[in-house]
Amino acid sequence: MRLHLVWIGKTRNRHCAALAADYMARLAKFAPCRMSELKDSASGDERRVIAAESAGLLAAVDRDDYVVLLDEAGREMASEELAAFIDARRQSGVKRLAFVIGGFAGTGNDVKRRADMHWSLTRLTLTHELARVVLVEQLYRAYTLLAGLPYHRGANPGG
Repeated sequence: MRLHLVWIGKTRNRHCAALAADYMARLAKFAPCRMSELKDSASGDERRVIAAESAGLLAAVDRDDYVVLLDEAGREMASEELAAFIDARRQSGVKRLAFVIGGFAGTGNDVKRRADMHWSLTRLTLTHELARVVLVEQLYRAYTLLAGLPYHRGANPGG
């Protein structure tokens, strides 16, 4: 099963970008993984920004993708639950899981309706850039759990 991570805007913080890239490289050992950083809309009317960015998000996902929208009101999962969720999608024949993070103004109802699942990383407020790092790290952690590797039990994340 392939993974597609889709979000609005570039990761400008070099530390967050480096961490996300590191975990993407690790994740690629388990599953083909692609990241799409979509252009953020110019400032302006919030409704227009949401509409434009939502159109880009919808265009980035394929019709048969299983879409997981990161949403503060979504379902929370422990790492083990995420691993089980991924494994269940893999076993059910899902070809690609798309994880979507909207822009700072949020996402439109069309994106919310398109999502097969709404997932909240945490009830804490995270910057979008940090949320990207947490997403990729948790996906990597889920795959190490599924593979029975020691990372989840506190192995040195840098090694």
